[in-house]
Amino acid sequence: MRGWYSRGYLPHFDTPFVPQIVTFRLADSLPGAKLDQWREELRRLPAAAFEAGLRRRIERYLDQGHGSAALRRPEVAQVVEETLLRCDGERYALHAWVVMPNHVHTLLTVAEDDELGKVLHSWKSFTATAANRLLGRRGTFWQREYRDRFVRDARHYEAALGYIEGNPVKARLCARPEDWPYGSARLRTAQTTTEG
Repeated sequence: MRGWYSRGYLPHFDTPFVPQIVTFRLADSLPGAKLDQWREELRRLPAAAFEAGLRRRIERYLDQGHGSAALRRPEVAQVVEETLLRCDGERYALHAWVVMPNHVHTLLTVAEDDELGKVLHSWKSFTATAANRLLGRRGTFWQREYRDRFVRDARHYEAALGYIEGNPVKARLCARPEDWPYGSARLRTAQTTTEG
């Protein structure tokens, strides 16, 4: 169990058996100047309110699809989704996911003999190479860091699953979660339909 650690940027919590909510985004999805502006505007708030306020602003901004939104391209989104699913059941259990136009949300539990940081590195490395090839470009594709939060209890787990699968609806990209082509909601709905 690695526990809390930092690579000099965001703190991360890495342990097996604990579901984690992980968000990672395209390198051009949120300018550093915008983050600095929000931090300045929120700096007088208590730590918990500061973090919550900053997180809400980031989520709202990302949902507006700023930057190149390269994940809007079906062939790129498909590569990301296939990569997430490739090691499901081996390196991790993938409970929910959604590939948005400029970011990705996942809910996963890392296997006992693996590490969250290594899983994220493999996802981002493989998909960056493939996406750059598909887009005919070079350079940084993903933001260096990712945001992770461990799931506290069953209620938090259900809320996280609902948020992730409902994100395309919240961002006004579709009417129902299962209508979004690159997320777990459509597969969950298809599975329920075949079982019922």
